[in-house]
Amino acid sequence: MKRTLGTCYYPEHWDRAIWEEDAKRMAEAGLTWVRIGEFAWSRIEPTPGVLMWEWLDEAIEILGKAGLKVVLGTPTATPPRWMLDRHPDMLAVDKEGRPRGFGSRRHYCFSHEGYRTECARIVELLAARYGANPAIAAWQTDNEYGCHDTTISYSDAARQAFQGWLANRYQSTAALNAAWGNVFWSMEYQDFEQVGLPNLTVTEPNPAHSIDFRRFSSDQVASFNRLQVEIIRRYSEAPIAHNYMGRVTDFDHFKVGDDLEIASWDSYPLGFLEDRGGANPARQRAFMRQGDPDFQAFHHDLYRAVGRGRWWVMEQQPGPVNWAPFNPAPLPGMVRLWTWEAFAHGAEAVCYFRWRQAPFAQEQMHAGLLRPDSVEAPAMAEAREVAAETKDASEIAPLKAQVALIFDYDAEWAWQIQPHGAGLSYFDLVLAHYCALRRAGLSVDILPPTAEIPDHVRMVLAPGLMHMDAALKERLNKCRAQVLIGPRGGARDANMATPVPLPPAFPDLDVTVARAESLRPDMPMALAGGGHVTGYREEIESTEEAVLSLKDGTPVAVQRGNITYMAGWGDDAALDRLVAMMAAEAGVPITPLPDGVRVRETATERFWFNYGAEPAECPAGVLPPAGVLREEKV
Repeated sequence: MKRTLGTCYYPEHWDRAIWEEDAKRMAEAGLTWVRIGEFAWSRIEPTPGVLMWEWLDEAIEILGKAGLKVVLGTPTATPPRWMLDRHPDMLAVDKEGRPRGFGSRRHYCFSHEGYRTECARIVELLAARYGANPAIAAWQTDNEYGCHDTTISYSDAARQAFQGWLANRYQSTAALNAAWGNVFWSMEYQDFEQVGLPNLTVTEPNPAHSIDFRRFSSDQVASFNRLQVEIIRRYSEAPIAHNYMGRVTDFDHFKVGDDLEIASWDSYPLGFLEDRGGANPARQRAFMRQGDPDFQAFHHDLYRAVGRGRWWVMEQQPGPVNWAPFNPAPLPGMVRLWTWEAFAHGAEAVCYFRWRQAPFAQEQMHAGLLRPDSVEAPAMAEAREVAAETKDASEIAPLKAQVALIFDYDAEWAWQIQPHGAGLSYFDLVLAHYCALRRAGLSVDILPPTAEIPDHVRMVLAPGLMHMDAALKERLNKCRAQVLIGPRGGARDANMATPVPLPPAFPDLDVTVARAESLRPDMPMALAGGGHVTGYREEIESTEEAVLSLKDGTPVAVQRGNITYMAGWGDDAALDRLVAMMAAEAGVPITPLPDGVRVRETATERFWFNYGAEPAECPAGVLPPAGVLREEKV
């Protein structure tokens, strides 16, 4: 499959007189895909039951005649104002009990049955009209599920749906009370209708209550998405995607992805560096115009797993964004680098957001490929350059990586509910391990916790899996790869209770976590030989061989055979040591890389990237700032 480029376009924002010229310019720039329609409900249906299709018919025809392929979005992320008059209780409610109001987007609760019925209606009308249209080559459901903290709603609709979910899961309140440990603080229920939502409690709610509510909220997203997918499939054979976001973990993307052909995500390297990447101020300064060298790559690999191999970047940042604390312009060459890095991780398409910068409303300061006056913005030249380069590039040939990293959304929720220390995050723990693998020059595949471990994998890292069921433990224990688990491996059962035998209770591994502590960030504990434990540490009882210890000899990482248990949160130096030890035992060669230089392999190519603002050396030669070097494998 060839690598392709695209853009996001809003014909309803522009005078009809420029549509043909826009389509012509897109095709001449080497673009293949154009996403439209995902925010257009008020123009499709300006008043209830009055459908205005003519403008959309014409826009699709113009784009198709120019040789462009259309990704048609369902408009359910932006219900029109009249919808709120029809369903005034459809709004999501935040944790403080306040409705999320009209005036922007994503103003709906996933549990509201009336709104779900309205969504099914508009999606069916859209699919019936365009499902057989040859210009429609793909679909997108909704837009950015979970963005702006919109997965979790504390509305009456959510409460009633949650009660039904619990009744189905537990069948009796006696079973629920036992599972949740409701004897504690006299929290026992006699009827499912007595169960409220885990907000506005005097102090923290029961962690079992909280994690079941998180699982319920995730299931509501999956069922909402499935509702749309099943309708579209009745009318169209084109593949269906959803565009996920960076570090939005409030729902299980793997479960949503099970119903889709393609996973995509919206990549904003500079916005994420400032807004949600977790980088410290020094790193934010160093990579202000480039983005973090690993944050985008992590999501590329994550969404390749969500899409079971098929994935896109549906929105690629082309210039300054408008929504982060600070919004610098990218270093010249970075748009090209970001695009090629996505391709190196197996992306089928990279689509730039957006075609033309909007001169009005909330995103006026968000750059596009064109300025508001239709003059080309700086990113256009880089998009043209990539389009020319892809003509001679080989087709996508995915690599079967020797290294796998397990990511579990349920573990993320468990850490959020019971972090045990300020600022401790499962996502950050997993990302830290991913960064260590990338610093060692390794290509990584991400796996869901339900996946079998492929035979070609020689290293598996599974940090922070708070709950590990028996089947997962058995798969890890039986695989032939070097396996890393912990910290907090198996620390809770499925109901957030501490299991006995005490964790990690891993087969054939003599390790017991006797006590856990969280550490001040300015009080790390030094390891013998270099590196520190920071943030979180477990005191363990074990007869296994210690491979990392504190300076006083207290074991931190212990090993039996191919299984290593890490009883603390290692800093970069500690994780680099751990990765190097595992790689040596697995027979996986590593290439320690300079800061900002990264490598990614496909089955037939090797790509080198320089995220630094200065030239940097790599084994393939000298890379200029924002440099990309592609080697064909022999």
